[in-house]
Amino acid sequence: MILIVDDDKAVRLSLSVSLRHSGYEVMAVEGADEALAAVRARCPDLVIMDMNFGGGTDGADGLALLQRVKVLCPGTPVILITAWGSIPLAVEGVKLGAFDFMTKPWNPRLLVQRVATALEIASPTEKSSFERPGIIGRSTALTDLLDMAARIAPTDASVLITGENGTGKELLARAIHENSTRRKGPFVAVNLGGIPQSLFESEMFGHVRGAFTGAVGERKGRFELADGGTIFLDEIGELDINSQVKLLRVLQEHTFEPLGDSRPRRTDIRVICATNADLPAMMAERTFREDLYYRINTITMRLPSLAERRDDIPLLVRHFAVGLSAEFSPEAMEVLRRLPYPGNIRQLKSIVSRAAYIAAGPSVSADDVRRAADSEPIRQSEAPSGSIPEKRTLEEIERDAVADALRRHPGNLSAAAASLGITRQSLYRRMEKFGFEP
Repeated sequence: MILIVDDDKAVRLSLSVSLRHSGYEVMAVEGADEALAAVRARCPDLVIMDMNFGGGTDGADGLALLQRVKVLCPGTPVILITAWGSIPLAVEGVKLGAFDFMTKPWNPRLLVQRVATALEIASPTEKSSFERPGIIGRSTALTDLLDMAARIAPTDASVLITGENGTGKELLARAIHENSTRRKGPFVAVNLGGIPQSLFESEMFGHVRGAFTGAVGERKGRFELADGGTIFLDEIGELDINSQVKLLRVLQEHTFEPLGDSRPRRTDIRVICATNADLPAMMAERTFREDLYYRINTITMRLPSLAERRDDIPLLVRHFAVGLSAEFSPEAMEVLRRLPYPGNIRQLKSIVSRAAYIAAGPSVSADDVRRAADSEPIRQSEAPSGSIPEKRTLEEIERDAVADALRRHPGNLSAAAASLGITRQSLYRRMEKFGFEP
């Protein structure tokens, strides 16, 4: 049974008709009291609820009801409905456990699709092994994420992977592909931040001979190469507005036209996107299209930073050290566990490699690790066990890391970005955020 909660009779009727037409059992109620009574009587399979009741605009009643529902029925997915101007409120709801949110007016077909995905993912399944090549760790933050990935992988739902640079977004995307029904098909990874706007169509859709000067033969685009498999669109937040429109059309219609060819070609793909950008903020600034965001964001998965999974550091160090024929002493391991890692796993691997080369023999000491960390482009400081340095926020650490990289590479933004383990475009965003002039 799907429970609809909205104080607008027209909304309740519209949602009920759409869902019943799709074969779902529906119950619609007006407010929080009726909703809680229904939930206490029987945990629904899914809840669709408005964020504002009784004419309120702050969403406090909606957030309170969401929390009560999640306490009474923890396994029930909740889809929030909100006005465009209240997206930050909906994001807060997602943080409190909502499965997804949609804005008014909604697309009925898209709503039914999201309901089907939520129910499929939430339905109990037998515990199955999830192949995780290259993903190392046993922390709660990581295993919870992989449990979710195991449920998502067999579906064809589009996935948006968020998280800081260096956390392993492509590894997670590959793992989802390898555990899907498309595993025998290709996995095509595309860094959208590295494709100039003028080359976007040629790179993504291909071209025929003579399509432009220098097109001496036919070339398949990434969508055609990914047919029957998965396409991984990394750095999607770097895509310009014009290219976003072209991408949206392919994702909606599953067809594209190579440059110089007016005949549409079909593509059967699963889409996984990744970004470290704040896409909801970009939507508010009109630099990222809302319709594209909802198209790629059936499921959002946030990869934890290394600071959130410090217990995994010893496992990662041993994994990286295997190919280096090095053994890290307990003292060295403790120093590694305490360091801040704005560059995340990528930075940890760099320090481990450097420490192994610095060491006089196969045994790596704490001093070797400190020397390796001191020579990092990002200046390190040890933190208390299990935490970041005292009295410094993550934002302060990030600001200092960017400033240090700019000092070490004056006038060379590409080198500064590379030393931080981020793209040049990401460095630009951070420079603007912290008020640094190029």
